[in-house]
Amino acid sequence: MFRNILLTSAALALGSTAAFAQDIVQSNSSWYTDAEAALNQRLEHQPNTNRAKNVILFIADGMGVGTNYAIRLYAGQQNGEYGSEHVLPYEAYQDFPNVALVKTYNINAQTPDSAPTAGSMNTGVKQVFNTINLSENAVHDECASEEGNKLTLFSELMSEMGKSVGVVTTARITHATPAAAYAKTANRNWEGEAPEGCTDIATQLVDQMKAGVVDIAMGGGRRYFLPETVTDEEGKKGKRKDGHNLVDEAKDAGIQYAWNTETAKALNLDGDTPVLALFEDSHMKYEHDRTEADEPSLTEMTKTAIDYLSKNDDGYYLEIESGRVDHANHDGNAFRTVTDGVEFANAVAAAAAMTNPEDTLIIVTADHEHSIALNGYCGRGSPILGLCYDIGKGQVKHADEPVLGDDGKPFTVIGFLNGPGAVLKEQEDKSYSGSRPDLTEEEAEDSEYVQQALIPMSSESHSGEDVAVWARGPFAHLFDGVIEQNYIFHVMNHAANAE
Repeated sequence: MFRNILLTSAALALGSTAAFAQDIVQSNSSWYTDAEAALNQRLEHQPNTNRAKNVILFIADGMGVGTNYAIRLYAGQQNGEYGSEHVLPYEAYQDFPNVALVKTYNINAQTPDSAPTAGSMNTGVKQVFNTINLSENAVHDECASEEGNKLTLFSELMSEMGKSVGVVTTARITHATPAAAYAKTANRNWEGEAPEGCTDIATQLVDQMKAGVVDIAMGGGRRYFLPETVTDEEGKKGKRKDGHNLVDEAKDAGIQYAWNTETAKALNLDGDTPVLALFEDSHMKYEHDRTEADEPSLTEMTKTAIDYLSKNDDGYYLEIESGRVDHANHDGNAFRTVTDGVEFANAVAAAAAMTNPEDTLIIVTADHEHSIALNGYCGRGSPILGLCYDIGKGQVKHADEPVLGDDGKPFTVIGFLNGPGAVLKEQEDKSYSGSRPDLTEEEAEDSEYVQQALIPMSSESHSGEDVAVWARGPFAHLFDGVIEQNYIFHVMNHAANAE
């Protein structure tokens, strides 16, 4: 009897929710009504269990939750907003409704490296620091340990299913994250040269293209495809010591080649003739430094790759990396971190517009985070690249006075726990000492400014923090909770093979 009374009371409570809301004082607040709308949207959401014809894996190298926060605020403030309320394309629930946190450690490293993190997403297993797509029995920098430890790649599985495969990056195409889509090596640094008995990464890419596993590859890194005796189209010498000209070898094999925007626009995007595009000697330019004539943007490369790959009626797998978000963090230069991050978001938006969520699984994530820090009790709208301003009284926007440290000096919203911007400097006696300099808003927001850091290091380091994954399309609902990074492969593989 008591149980029936409870059930009846619960039913009456649910039935009167709308009426009860009218008695809530704050029910007319936009914060309240927006949250109610978000709840209703989630209640209506239904999982997509179609087979994934296409899979696109976006990786913003070095974009953990903290770095993503900085990119969000920068994008919003560029649009005239305070920043915090801004929603990046992959953060919008209606477009990317599924989110999870990702643990990024390597088998033998608490703080991870890009090679095994990207490799875990392409194989389904965790890997050893500085190796790519080898099992846990491999030993870094030992060529012999590759034998018997090479793993099967998602790209190889998709190629066997008749799907096309593409790799796009703003880093060198032989760099750790893009290489994880096609290469297997005991050392991520064997980009153009490897010990006897092993194959360098550039050669592996051309071999995979000849074998029909990789159909289109776009990025930088021309140096590792050309011998030392050859000068490329931009006057740079190759780095290969073995005399092999892999560009000529690729052309002889019927692979199209492009090296700048003009030649990229002339490519035949028929979906049948493979494409190798190498737009720089080393990494491609940061988005802030790029000129349209020199090389395409990440968004333009994304559009080109999807246009090409979509010619295959059986579908495709495409890995897209914004590699230089990572490099800017290593340099302690938050300006280029966030400007490349915004371009990454633009590329995601372009891919979403060109594909159908009914048949295309899009995953947006990162390989790892950095030692980035968001400082102080900053008021709303404090410029993410500038000084931390005090919280305003009786107003939403920040006050005009910057927050000061106990040393009486202002500080920026973004800092780093280590890196080249360390305030401690090496002295003549090899000791370290120093103090924070005074800083103006103009100095802090300059594109060349290097954020202050605590521990002196020539290159800022990664961190072991979680990253996020956002997803839409077939079986995207399988991304929830806290997951291991290698789980991403399993969702992709399940979605592509669903009955």
